[in-house]
Amino acid sequence: MSEKKDVVIIGAGPAGIQAAIHAVRKKCSVLLLGRIERSALYSAHVENYACVEGVKTGQELLEAGIAQVKQFGAELAEDDVLKISEGDGGFVLNLESGITVSTRAIIFANGTSRKKLKVPGEKELFGKGVSYCVDCDANFYRGATVAVVGNASAAIDGALTLTGYASKVYLVSRELSASQDLVSKLADSAIEHVSGTWVSEIQGDDAVQTLVLEDGQQLALDGVFIELGAKGAMELALEIGVQLDMDTMSHIEANKKTQTNIAGVYAAGDITGHPYQMAKAVGEGCVAGMEAASFAKKQKRDE
Repeated sequence: MSEKKDVVIIGAGPAGIQAAIHAVRKKCSVLLLGRIERSALYSAHVENYACVEGVKTGQELLEAGIAQVKQFGAELAEDDVLKISEGDGGFVLNLESGITVSTRAIIFANGTSRKKLKVPGEKELFGKGVSYCVDCDANFYRGATVAVVGNASAAIDGALTLTGYASKVYLVSRELSASQDLVSKLADSAIEHVSGTWVSEIQGDDAVQTLVLEDGQQLALDGVFIELGAKGAMELALEIGVQLDMDTMSHIEANKKTQTNIAGVYAAGDITGHPYQMAKAVGEGCVAGMEAASFAKKQKRDE
């Protein structure tokens, strides 16, 4: 199943919601992807936002924003993006649900945080066999033995990708929560699924050597990929060549119009760097929504 949209926004936080509102009001077809509970704002309390009196919870602000998005006519889907690639006249997004969406413009508004295992050895061996990005680092593990840790779509998708590089791939999960399509692909693959347990420690001297599990198992490894939740903004952006900041490689580089180095790709909110404030996210979301809509409409006129 495939869909076509003028603008696709990844991330349902304040930046993504504001971008959707402005893009759809410029008469574009808009798809907003994400879950508000994943926003850093969701569990926060806000009392320093202009024109909003008193203390508001992030949840109620986000729910109000989603209601506006729907009211103005944008489509909302609580779906994860597995892959982004360049397509004919734009971009193609493969979603966990199996739907393929083609679009003229993309707005990254899905934050920067990487969920960590918070186990001994993870921090010490980061970059020495511990990775958070399969698409970035898979090529370094040709013929190696690796494990992917995670319960959701990103973990299964990452493990499937690694089968094209590594000689042996483990998937470690407590309980899988992903589409039936992905679960079926996992079952049909050569991946060894270690289920019902979790990681207690990552061991190694100068590089990853052993993954110690809570049930006592020890997996001899060359690398471990930590994929908790949905695929992150950095990984998705890198798939289509979006430039990250050169100092820390932790944010997307965007100009004052929220444009990245790739035509038709925009970024707003925490993904563009400090300060991590709702006011900044909403402002950038406003700009990104208008810019992406204008780009998409021009592309349509030129076709």
